[in-house]
Amino acid sequence: MALVSAKGILDAARDGHYAVPAININNLEWTKAALTTAQELNSPILLGVSEGAAKYMTGFKTVVGMVNGMMEELNITVPVALHLDHGSFEGAKEAIAAGFTSVMFDGSALPFDENLAQTKEIVKLAHAAGVSVEAEVGSIGGEEDGIVGTGELADIQECIDITATGIDFLAAGIGNIHGPYPENWAGLSFETLTDIKAATGNIPLVLHGGTGIPVEQIDKAINLGVAKINVNTELQLMFAAATRKFIEEGKDLEGKNYDPRKLLAPGYEAMKLAVKEKMEMFGSVDKA
Repeated sequence: MALVSAKGILDAARDGHYAVPAININNLEWTKAALTTAQELNSPILLGVSEGAAKYMTGFKTVVGMVNGMMEELNITVPVALHLDHGSFEGAKEAIAAGFTSVMFDGSALPFDENLAQTKEIVKLAHAAGVSVEAEVGSIGGEEDGIVGTGELADIQECIDITATGIDFLAAGIGNIHGPYPENWAGLSFETLTDIKAATGNIPLVLHGGTGIPVEQIDKAINLGVAKINVNTELQLMFAAATRKFIEEGKDLEGKNYDPRKLLAPGYEAMKLAVKEKMEMFGSVDKA
């Protein structure tokens, strides 16, 4: 199956009261772990790529080529969208041109009128190419590729105005953060989420910072309209822990385990387990 827009994936999730994981990919192992697990569990999936990760992988065209090739070679039949995560204005345009099927334009750090104007332009360009668009209102807490946010609660009128640009799904700050959650975290603001849902109608909502949110809060957020949940830090932590354990136990010194294909295998398997757990938690298993 060819890459698809995320719109159909997330509209179905919203209507079916489940969420689809957006798994950030950073290299071949991340991509393979996400795709094979999605196929095994018959789950739709979004492959998220930050601009920093795209640069690490040498560029948007390389990412598109790798994902398309891997989907063909692995005979992936579940719906897959290749999604730019927290993209800049220029980055979103480059990703669309390279063959991404979904983009997030993150103008949340800009004055709102600039965010609105640039979102409108990205929507026009993306929709002409059959590409879905996510926008953000209210900065998400934590740090993502050098962008630091404090976990704001989104302004409801701004949510209404940004939705009116024609975006396909909306990320709005409800107290969520990127990365591990601190002990004194107050939790998600379901009052804000309820107000956003009431004000924006039927648009699928997005929850960034999916690592470490308690399952009961995840369930409640999905029931209130969240259809896409981003996961990145948890996979990085599990990959690092499994790789460290393999080396600390001296297994890299056995036979030819210095071969990167063997050295990285424990981390790869740990990531597959993490993706599986998220798909089961979000309810996307057998929804392809």
